[in-house]
Amino acid sequence: MQPVGSGSLESLRERNRRELLATLRRHGSASRADLARLTGLSRSTVSTLISELQVSGFVVEREPGGDGRVSQQGRPPTLLTLDRSAGLVLGIDFGHERVHVAIADLSRTILAERVHELDVDRSAVQALAAAVRLTDEVVEAADVGRDRILGAGVGLSGPIDVAAGAVHAGKILPGWAGVRPVDELAARLSLHVHLDNDANLGALAEVTLGAGIGARDAIYIMVSGGVGAGLILGGELYRGTGGTAGELGHVLVDETGPICRCGNRGCLEMMAGGRAIIELLRPSHGDDLTLDEVIALVEEGDSGARRAIADAGRVLGRSVAAIVNAFNPELVIVGGDLSGAGDVLLDPLREAVHRYAIPSAAQDVRITRGVLGDRAEVLGALELAARQSDVAAPAAPTTVNRPHRGKAVT
Repeated sequence: MQPVGSGSLESLRERNRRELLATLRRHGSASRADLARLTGLSRSTVSTLISELQVSGFVVEREPGGDGRVSQQGRPPTLLTLDRSAGLVLGIDFGHERVHVAIADLSRTILAERVHELDVDRSAVQALAAAVRLTDEVVEAADVGRDRILGAGVGLSGPIDVAAGAVHAGKILPGWAGVRPVDELAARLSLHVHLDNDANLGALAEVTLGAGIGARDAIYIMVSGGVGAGLILGGELYRGTGGTAGELGHVLVDETGPICRCGNRGCLEMMAGGRAIIELLRPSHGDDLTLDEVIALVEEGDSGARRAIADAGRVLGRSVAAIVNAFNPELVIVGGDLSGAGDVLLDPLREAVHRYAIPSAAQDVRITRGVLGDRAEVLGALELAARQSDVAAPAAPTTVNRPHRGKAVT
């Protein structure tokens, strides 16, 4: 696709540089001719911008012929790839009950990550302080200089005003009312910070790295404590006019249902979200029941837990059917904590979609479980940071450690 610029020539050049870097991240390596074909840019533009990126240290050439290809002139094409040492990105995911921070190089290799359990919804002050502390820990664990970090991507569970870097709805996240996470983190971390809804970031990660690679029209359904959706339409993340597209959890299901934190009654997340399932099972399974324990009960064959999850799948499926009718996606990816229940959740959801969606839309869609698990949102945050970070500034090489693949809970 030919990028269409607006504003200054330099802003168009920067956008095109970002597109070239994003294409190299997706494909690993490519020739200049490949990049022109994949981005829609002219070969002369590609050559000019690649030269700039080589001077800045973001792109390096590989020995030609490593993949067995030959050019039309019979010579192996020179392949380009990202220089892993050119810079780093930070990902911060504020889930409902934890803060997850990771640091990675531009090839998406995670160098270190940390998780801290916390009631994020209740207190922005505590959550932001935890994110800063975990950032210090991952930088130290990765043994890298903070000046190598190009920017940070941040995910938050709630309606997000992406342009303003703020949370839209105080009712949904009262602990974050009046807080501008981008400004707060930029000041504390001295970084460029980019904010988005966590379901959007999960969608971005799954279509880039997970179950939806190559999908142009995909819906990511995130089912954890609440419910959200990220929409990939035409290969691009769709946020809507104000940035709140995909707030599936606050779609009305039962107008006589329980009061939702948004102020309405009978929202989807009150009928089929993780919190609703826990409340349903606590009388029979104890007041201290957690969502992880619910998933364990499902795996153990507990009939009550399996029934609660299956019922939730059917309720979710009716709302997903409406999305399938509206957008006709090729793929629906189910992620979040509740996806750990597997087909106990997915089979009733699939049945409901095929029952309530129009046949022509239902027959086109495949419904599958995400493959990135509880790392989807932080991986999406890293991807967001890599795509949005300034690529114009020069960078010098640095040495990085091998990635720590696990997570350390602090």
